Amino acid sequence: MPETTGTMANTKSGKVKLPPMLIGWRERIALPELGIPLMQAKIDTGARTSALHATKAVRFQRDGVDWVRFHIPHASGLTARDCEAPLVDRREIKNTSGRGEDRLVIETLLLLGGRRWRIEVSLADRSAMAMPIILGRTAIRKRGILVDAGKSYLAGMPLPSGGSGQP
Repeated sequence: MPETTGTMANTKSGKVKLPPMLIGWRERIALPELGIPLMQAKIDTGARTSALHATKAVRFQRDGVDWVRFHIPHASGLTARDCEAPLVDRREIKNTSGRGEDRLVIETLLLLGGRRWRIEVSLADRSAMAMPIILGRTAIRKRGILVDAGKSYLAGMPLPSGGSGQP
């Protein structure tokens, strides 16, 4: 299987452009670096930034680098878990009501179907939402992805061996 990092595949003969990937308005994904082998995601092309439901976020330093420890509550078939990730940024992001919220942002590996790439995800209170994560425009932009807003689960199950895992 070729190694994928979005729109290109590395083969023995060099890089080959992949055909567009058609996905639905909701998909099954994995976030393996956070210990999440499977979860439902809403694909939200109206949102710029992706958002993961997280609580109890606490910033800390590890070897001089800013990190964040957070809790992902039990939701949408997930087992509750505590996670840690390097902190990429702290920025104001508009919530679903259009109000700006100060949010912590991490970067993690996304598996969608047979493709994988790194995305930025803000940590947010999504307890009132149906799905624990939304994938915004920046997560799927320039990845050769087309969204069919009338269909679901077109990408198939996330494949752990779908690529190199390199950014």
